[in-house]
Amino acid sequence: MSEKTDPRQCPDCDRSLDRRQFLATTTAAAVATSASSLLTGEILQAAPKPSSSAEGIVREFYATLSDEQKKEVALPWEDSRRTKINPNWHITKAQIDTFFTKAQQDLIQRIVKGVTSEDGYDRFLKQMEYDAGGIGEYSVALFGDPSKKPFEFELTGRHLTLRADGDSTPGAAFGGPIVYGHGEEGNIKQNLFFHLTERANEVFKALDGEQRKQALLTDAPAEGAVKLRPENREIPGIAGSELSKDQQQLVTAVFKDIIGSYREEDVQEAMSIYKAGGGVQKTRIAFYQAGDLGNDKVWDIWRLESPTVVCHFRGAPHVHAYINVRRRDAKG
Repeated sequence: MSEKTDPRQCPDCDRSLDRRQFLATTTAAAVATSASSLLTGEILQAAPKPSSSAEGIVREFYATLSDEQKKEVALPWEDSRRTKINPNWHITKAQIDTFFTKAQQDLIQRIVKGVTSEDGYDRFLKQMEYDAGGIGEYSVALFGDPSKKPFEFELTGRHLTLRADGDSTPGAAFGGPIVYGHGEEGNIKQNLFFHLTERANEVFKALDGEQRKQALLTDAPAEGAVKLRPENREIPGIAGSELSKDQQQLVTAVFKDIIGSYREEDVQEAMSIYKAGGGVQKTRIAFYQAGDLGNDKVWDIWRLESPTVVCHFRGAPHVHAYINVRRRDAKG
């Protein structure tokens, strides 16, 4: 099977449903499968500032779960769903605004706030509202026991996967591969992540003619193909080692921008792993002609890849961003 995919299509998003139908379908399914004995409540729209680390709040949240809730939410650490990534799925049927009490909903929102930057938190709330009707439409899973290691909290839903794992997987930034996106179509200002397309294209504009020939390719690999490549496999695109200092700084800035929606400690870990893999010298950046919205040569699909980093950004027809940052010796 070819790795290539049609950038105009979104195989992981059911485009046969409009947004209102999507909300009605997912909400109805979650309500039908939620335990009838559990309390419901409206999701809070403004979370208080967290008083402890996100992982501390995960432990607090876990302690509030009833036995019935744990049957749905608590999963073994070894469950294969922990490492799966998809831009539109729910690990469990524990929909936030129907499965959890109002106090538990508050804790979940504090966890989300705790694993994101101030700007990222605001963007993700807007994205969740636009794409699914709000954070209450997303679901939660807990792998392992948060009272001890290893454990991981994971929020999933349309165009978002967030993790908090207390470094249960040493050497894997963000607790594992993550996804974010936005259903607003086109490279327009209303797209919450269009600024990343603009930032990446600053790199392309800074390249000379010969460098552009190396960097601009025809067809992109599958967007979800973000496993680290074997060491003997060549990475496509132009190598950072062939760039000037100014160009290298632009590439590094793009990597920082694409992970900038997350909390500082995770960003620092990601940068450390990036440097351990050779940093910008070992990084390649590629732009893809396929999926050029409006044929304006503002490349909407691009990819940063190094021995320890894979970032795939698909801006056509709407945003899916996949990020996998891990040391080669990371386990789990």
